Amino acid sequence: MAGGSDGHGDLVGLDEDEAEAHVRGVCFKTGPPEQTGVELEWLVQDRSDPRALIPVDRLDAALAPVEAPGALPRGSRITREPGGQVELSSAPAPALPACVEAMAADLAVLRTAVDRAGLVLAGRGLDPFRDPPRVLDHPRYRAMEGFFDREGPWGRTMMRRTASLQVNLDCGDDSPGVSGHRSRWALAHRIGPVLVAAFANSPLRGGRPTGWLSTRQATWDRMDPGRTRHPRHHPDPGTAWAGYALDARLLCLRPSGRADGDPHGSSPYDGDADWSAPPGLTFRGWLRGEAPGLRRPTAADLEYHLSTLFPPVRPRGWLELRMIDAQDGDDWIVATVLAATLMDDPVAADTAWAATEPLCAGLGDPDGPDGPLPSDETWRRAARIGLADPDLAKAARTCFAAAESALVRAGAPAALRQALTDFAERYPERGRCPADDRLDALSRA
Repeated sequence: MAGGSDGHGDLVGLDEDEAEAHVRGVCFKTGPPEQTGVELEWLVQDRSDPRALIPVDRLDAALAPVEAPGALPRGSRITREPGGQVELSSAPAPALPACVEAMAADLAVLRTAVDRAGLVLAGRGLDPFRDPPRVLDHPRYRAMEGFFDREGPWGRTMMRRTASLQVNLDCGDDSPGVSGHRSRWALAHRIGPVLVAAFANSPLRGGRPTGWLSTRQATWDRMDPGRTRHPRHHPDPGTAWAGYALDARLLCLRPSGRADGDPHGSSPYDGDADWSAPPGLTFRGWLRGEAPGLRRPTAADLEYHLSTLFPPVRPRGWLELRMIDAQDGDDWIVATVLAATLMDDPVAADTAWAATEPLCAGLGDPDGPDGPLPSDETWRRAARIGLADPDLAKAARTCFAAAESALVRAGAPAALRQALTDFAERYPERGRCPADDRLDALSRA
């Protein structure tokens, strides 16, 4: 890249063309789809009183044994979220069964550690009872909270009370077929509302129904739409994403353009520093000098900015599918298996593409504003009523059946096939999702 030729690397300012090229190059690294990863967020509750707030020192003590280097046998990474949620991120695995096996092994160690402290990992998309304070005081999170507070309460809710399941898959190659990155980008968006609806698991807030089956997804939808909704369709995903990224407002602004420091936690910067960005300033505006007196943005600034964008599908050199509520128990396995199989098995991918056609704006009209992608309204409908929507229910049943057939063809472990079958019979085949169980339990209480 032209801006990095003076020996200081990414401390040199970018121009607009360089920034667009950098986004495309960093976010869409193409190649055959081979690897799978998963990230699980969990609410942490007291075993005897799920409404109790967990003091930070108690959580610190519980996690200390598993945060030590080498404590997790399969190399997953533990991180903290602003409201005390815990995230476990797997290393990329060369195959879906290996990914599930590795995450299950590390999750067992984490569960044992929190159990010894009288705590449990709760798989819910939204904390149904508590409104915890922000427990991380990193400048990133202070700036993030201030940014979202201008829009309403949704940002604080997202930061402190939500938990999700994220499936990470390769972008794909340059071919025009189902393994190509253009097809995989579109398919990830097409199955997105199906995944929201099938795994909706957050119908309660303050112990009462919210009117949404996935209140977590509804919360994201109500935040800054320029960073939480999907980009408008373009035949080239890199172009679509570069425009989306540069037109998003700055959430925070680090006092240096250097690339050091963990963007989600520890940092060498002064903990008292103010990372607030000028209100309303987009990254494109920064590039164009619309903030007088502000230094020029660097490649490191751009990459940090990319880490503050939260659409349902986020490209980061791979595709992050971010739309799934956290799941109870081991149902994370089902969501991971379904998403990965629909994306990676060519027959299942073709079936899922056809099954999701009725969900797309203008029935997939390539000249419409969303092209062959579901509209914002489809995403909202999935979050509000889930599989009570006939089109979503039909698509979900077809997608589960396609994934089951693909697992049989691939000779996948019987446990994975059984988990998918059991979930399908319990939920999609009955037009239900985990949120319905939460509502049923509330009505019986």
